[in-house]
Amino acid sequence: MDALILSRIQFAVNISFHILFPTINIALAWLVVYFRSRANRGGADAPVWEQAYYFWTKVFAVSFAMGVVSGVVMSMQFGTNWPGFMERAGNVAGPLLGYEVLTAFFLEAGFLGIMLFGRERVSRRVHMAASVIVAAGTLLSAFWILSLNSWMQTPQGYRVDSEGVIHAANWLQVVFNPSFPYRLAHMLLASTLTASFLLVGLSAWQVLKNTANRATAKVMKTGLGIAAAAVVLQMIAGDLHGLNSLKYQPAKIAAVEAVWETEKPVPLTLIGWPDEQAGRTDYAVKIPYLGSLILTHSLDGEIRGLNEFEDRPPVAPVFFAFRIMVGIGLLMLVTSWLGWFKLRRADWQPQALPRWLLRGLALMTFSGWGATLAGWYVTEIGRQPFLVQGLLRTRDAVTRMVPSENIGLTLVMYLVLYALLLFSYVMVLKYMAEHPADDSPASETMPDREV
Repeated sequence: MDALILSRIQFAVNISFHILFPTINIALAWLVVYFRSRANRGGADAPVWEQAYYFWTKVFAVSFAMGVVSGVVMSMQFGTNWPGFMERAGNVAGPLLGYEVLTAFFLEAGFLGIMLFGRERVSRRVHMAASVIVAAGTLLSAFWILSLNSWMQTPQGYRVDSEGVIHAANWLQVVFNPSFPYRLAHMLLASTLTASFLLVGLSAWQVLKNTANRATAKVMKTGLGIAAAAVVLQMIAGDLHGLNSLKYQPAKIAAVEAVWETEKPVPLTLIGWPDEQAGRTDYAVKIPYLGSLILTHSLDGEIRGLNEFEDRPPVAPVFFAFRIMVGIGLLMLVTSWLGWFKLRRADWQPQALPRWLLRGLALMTFSGWGATLAGWYVTEIGRQPFLVQGLLRTRDAVTRMVPSENIGLTLVMYLVLYALLLFSYVMVLKYMAEHPADDSPASETMPDREV
């Protein structure tokens, strides 16, 4: 394989590994704030919420460390594998990436130490403030990264000079580009679902392994309640995001549904096997009119076919990734609502849930990762052959200085390293769930004065 294909695979491997951890932490940080606030209210349940806070703060810290390390590696590839991107679009991408780095290190890393080690050294207010600042830092980091990614999908507020270099002409238009609000909402809800199912899954695993503590029931109730609401909101956000993509990236939508010729009305293809060479979808199972209804909100809505576009993305990866994302989303809907109903009938006691349901909830622990990765593949592969839609082709940004053999070697090294790190991360969370230390301090040990 040449440098272009190898560099694309390598960057896909890096970003696929990296995104796993921000996807957890964006929402988990705010869930930790919620646990902290419930503990600070006092009352008979305060020690229980305190225990939940410190357990999940540890999970956040481990995830944060993994995300930071993999993020550094990913950013380095802009210089090694994709120098053309920074040469052509660096005037826009550089400041946005810089803001993200400043946010992550000044807010998240700066106050994470107080969250982890300041519980007996600062007052409740300071400790709570540190938790909120860390959560705000994760949110702002996501804001800047998604702003840049959305601009690459739907660029506006720019000008191109005589040498083909892209400059920012209006930063407000750059940041708040047409797809940014939809992409931000979609990602925040994806993180909410990922973190919620992590809460539920590890809690279910604790019950199965007889290591549940006083906080397990409250954590599972919180996770199921949030997941049941967020999955419905995600479906609404996904629908709005789809309408936006149809307007600004119609070739991506055509690839999502494998629409080869312009049709009106369009059936919904549940499953099939796209054949790009023949320009058809084999073994397709279709529902008449439903494609137009979902994509255009009209029974006779028209969708432009792939054959009308000179530049179009690879169809099969986008087609299958979208169906994986939707399939996991529907499974989340059923699981969260069934789990909530059963837990309520069990008087909020996870130990009373049937074993088959607990096993199902445990299997869904990392389901958010699958849906998030599938969604990202739809987003990024669906933009091809462009790195910046309509402005910079992917092939024009790849390195011409690094031999393909070197890229292939480092790709193998990344795959091995990331496999080991991911296995270690899952094993650490498994160990923590099976050995939950009751290390929450007594409420009276936290000073009430400001220090």
